[in-house]
Amino acid sequence: MESNTSGGELFGYEIREYLLEKWSRRCAYCDTENTPLEIDHIRPRSKGGSDRVSNLTLACRDCNQRKGNQDVKSFLTHDPKRLARIQARAKSPLKDAAAVNSTRWAILHTLKETGLPVETGTGGRTKYNRGRQGYPKAHWIDAACTGRTGYRVNLDPGMRILSITAKGHGGRRVTKPDRYGFPRGRPGRIKRVFGFSTGDIARLRQPNGKYAGVHEGRLAGIRADGRLDIQKGRGGKITANWKKFALIQRSDGYDYDYAA
Repeated sequence: MESNTSGGELFGYEIREYLLEKWSRRCAYCDTENTPLEIDHIRPRSKGGSDRVSNLTLACRDCNQRKGNQDVKSFLTHDPKRLARIQARAKSPLKDAAAVNSTRWAILHTLKETGLPVETGTGGRTKYNRGRQGYPKAHWIDAACTGRTGYRVNLDPGMRILSITAKGHGGRRVTKPDRYGFPRGRPGRIKRVFGFSTGDIARLRQPNGKYAGVHEGRLAGIRADGRLDIQKGRGGKITANWKKFALIQRSDGYDYDYAA
């Protein structure tokens, strides 16, 4: 369980992430990017300003110090265009966030109706969980640190990411056209040869020749006479008789690989 202190820190993460997105990760007063940004009250609390998100913006250290406890109207009296732009953006919510919020609650309620345990999270909580545990920024690490269960996770540095890519189940055309648009060759009718099909993952044991050795990959093509093409690197392929192949996994429309 999280303590009240960590909950306060988490709230700060949520606010900061929202403001970074809303103000395009730049200083509202000078448009500086790629520099540490501080949360600034558009109307200072000393002059009646609130802590509402609509009264908050981001400023670089120099602009924040120059503004001090001035109201934004006084600080930008020399730049009315920027003042109007800040006032307009401060009142408008994030368009993307509004679009997502219009559907996410309906999805959440639908999932809860299944009776299965459902957990929700935010980008701010994920960043807080990841930073608290000292993990670097990566998509797969963010996935592990999402929500309340990501508050304490054990990630082995030696873990490798399983990358899954949708490859489909082949094209819809029965034959390819030539450069003039006419069908080239006869339509292919063979789906499986000696138990093998295009897209299957297989192992080729080549006893001799230029490609002697063991090769594993996806079958790029099959022929009625039993010759099979296996992918070798980018764009390359090896052709051999089907008797030299062993099936590893039948084609399911996805490609699997471990990232380095």
